[in-house]
Amino acid sequence: MRIMGLDVGDKTIGVAVSDPLGWTAQGVEVIRRSSGEEDLQRLLQLVKEYRVERVVVGLPWNMNGTLGERGQKVLRFARLLERRLHCPVETWDERLSTAGAERILLAADVSRAKRKKVIDKMAAVLILQSYLDARGKAGEKGKTSGD
Repeated sequence: MRIMGLDVGDKTIGVAVSDPLGWTAQGVEVIRRSSGEEDLQRLLQLVKEYRVERVVVGLPWNMNGTLGERGQKVLRFARLLERRLHCPVETWDERLSTAGAERILLAADVSRAKRKKVIDKMAAVLILQSYLDARGKAGEKGKTSGD
């Protein structure tokens, strides 16, 4: 089952997709936001192209655990997405995903211009990989060392 991860911003949407087994996340693209309808159409194309069965949207909680204006916007977008894509859409805590992506790109010595182009895609990868890892660990809880 393929899962799509999204880092939704005002200007861009970073997109990542899992491998068919749902173990690893790979960056797909950065969508430059235009009209809401065009954004949804592009996401629908990607869902069909990659045969996505679930979408995970990074939800930007504040560090104190509250959901601010930005988080409310993303939550509304996630609800709209679920209605339009006809597949389950979940939110996932994305606190510090962009900062984490920035650190990874800096450590890789990626130029500022290149970082700007890929940071949202990298943040989507981190959101999705975090979700996949948590999901995998939850599935392992019922297993014993004899399994």
